[in-house]
Amino acid sequence: MTECSLETSVPDWVIDHPETLAVFQELGIDCSCGGKSLGFACREQGLSEKHVLTKLHEVINGGFHTANPSSPH
Repeated sequence: MTECSLETSVPDWVIDHPETLAVFQELGIDCSCGGKSLGFACREQGLSEKHVLTKLHEVINGGFHTANPSSPH
């Protein structure tokens, strides 16, 4: 499993953390986006990168909001 970040492609996020699929669907981010990075997909959709990362880390960490959402999972 890799460390997922804004540079990680959206499909790799879903491969490494299948539970994130629901977040991508909720936010309208195409999970088969041709390997575009999460950061690029956020900018393309006009979404806050920090907000998206926070939501993804909450899902990965079992739905619990962490004190520091930018910390590694």
